Amino acid sequence: MSCFKANKLAVVFLFGCILLDEHVFSKPYDDTINNFRNIQEVIRQNQDRIPEGLGLDDLMTAHGQNGGVGTLDPTRGAPWPLPRELKTTNDVLILVKPESFKFTFDSKNCDLLQTAFTRYYNVIFYGTQETPQVIKKQAYPWRSPTANETSLSSLIVTMETCPEYPTLSSNENYTISIAVGNARLKAESIWGVLRGLETFSQIIYESSDGGLAVNVTTITDYPRFAHRGLLLDTSRHFIELPTLLANLDAMAYNKFNVFHWHIVDDQSFPYQSSKFPELSNEGAYDQRHIYTQDDVSLVIAYARERGIRVVPEYDTPGHSQSWGSIKDLLTPCYKDGKPTGTFGPINPTLNSTYVFLKDFFAEVVAKYADHYIHMGGDEVSFDCWKSNSAITAFMKEKGFNDDYAKLEEYYLQNLLEIMSELKAGYMVWQEVIDNGVKVRNDTVVEVWKGGYTSEMAKVTKEGYRAILSSPWYLNYVVNPYIQAWKTYYNVDPQNFTGTAAQKSLVIGGEACMWAEYVDTTNIIQRFWPRASAVGERLWSSKDLTDANAATGRLAEHRCRMVRRGIQAEPVTGPGFCSYEWHSRSHQYLP
Repeated sequence: MSCFKANKLAVVFLFGCILLDEHVFSKPYDDTINNFRNIQEVIRQNQDRIPEGLGLDDLMTAHGQNGGVGTLDPTRGAPWPLPRELKTTNDVLILVKPESFKFTFDSKNCDLLQTAFTRYYNVIFYGTQETPQVIKKQAYPWRSPTANETSLSSLIVTMETCPEYPTLSSNENYTISIAVGNARLKAESIWGVLRGLETFSQIIYESSDGGLAVNVTTITDYPRFAHRGLLLDTSRHFIELPTLLANLDAMAYNKFNVFHWHIVDDQSFPYQSSKFPELSNEGAYDQRHIYTQDDVSLVIAYARERGIRVVPEYDTPGHSQSWGSIKDLLTPCYKDGKPTGTFGPINPTLNSTYVFLKDFFAEVVAKYADHYIHMGGDEVSFDCWKSNSAITAFMKEKGFNDDYAKLEEYYLQNLLEIMSELKAGYMVWQEVIDNGVKVRNDTVVEVWKGGYTSEMAKVTKEGYRAILSSPWYLNYVVNPYIQAWKTYYNVDPQNFTGTAAQKSLVIGGEACMWAEYVDTTNIIQRFWPRASAVGERLWSSKDLTDANAATGRLAEHRCRMVRRGIQAEPVTGPGFCSYEWHSRSHQYLP
């Protein structure tokens, strides 16, 4: 029986039969990508063998759903993340020329508002954050409204407060109302204004006849979670400063609000301490791969302008091999009673350890504006401690016997007491709680291991606030044809067995990028737009779970980021980005 007698509803079966019958997979193209390149031509050559009423477009669309040769039509003017309430009409307004459009305010003003006006003016009209003196030399690609068209000439902002820095409790709520003649954005704080300006910039789109258009629209929006973070590791590979700043831009475009800066680790110590310069002098890869005090200040200031908190991580007592320039800080390792010349975790038995830590973290707390410092506390190997007779003698004196988890607890308890004396909040990895360390009630615990649902239940049952990162390790390289962003999209940090009170302690999550196999050359592409899926999950409604329905919006948002200079890679299958001009390079540094 010929397989081409199949019912026209058996699209997938028929499609496979055509390919096999034409020996597509035994042609010289013996890899997946090249096989896909031949599918379209094979179907075209077999139109006469396809049942009436089932044409090429049907097959291409069906196959395109799975990332094959079909193309996806992106949305136009659809925001990402999706707001809580969005009501739009078919009434279209055309934006006036940039010299006639005004961002204004009718209440409180501050430096953050004015820099945001400049930034979004440039993004909306020119697709870049370059200075007005530079961009106005470029040809303006959009047409002006005609006499018969309704135009939009201004956005009026109303806000009540403008705190100096964002915090965990910042109010990011906002409303937008776009009507004939002008638009209004209202928010309690500048942080809500920044989120609203981003949404306003996204719902503007290119009309079919070359104008900048926006529909009459009302939006009410607020985040689901207060902590929407990205972890970026700058120790395993150094990430250059302009790339860090570009990533902060991408975070703002996706409404992330925490830059978890895993700044040092075993491999290198790029942070240039003002009190202990030997740390980077000896611990960095070289003196070109360091972040100076001015560099750190620039990152903090750049993040502040975008409503992003910078939470640094200085992980101890493990992950500390690059700290070895501090005398007697690391534990000497032994074999058969003789020193091996290698070192293990920080030595928790010496008073000098805690004197140094207090001085060092006093600098860190003063340097970073945020209340929270991530203290690490994960993956501590006990082997070196076990080999050191001075350590074992100390444990016997303290009554720890052979329980090295108690020694780790002793160290962390002392360190966290130092942070309390410095009046700093702290975040920790889940091992700190798993090992029974006593921490303050305001501690934020980051869950990163497998089996995260039970761990989230455990941490919140003990009364601690929790963030989730386990399923969002974006450094894992996966086959692009499985569209892993959909998996990220469907994770819910509150999906565990627990009471309503427990789930209220879940304050968000983080997408993580560990840098064993990324550096300045590829980290933006590896992050974006996959991290966008995490961003929508952490911002938008819990009920927004259909990744397939989100695909067109993500395709548009990816092109939007590319237009703005973020080299986000395609993740939704074949297609192209349609806009009048290609993005120009950011001018981040003076």
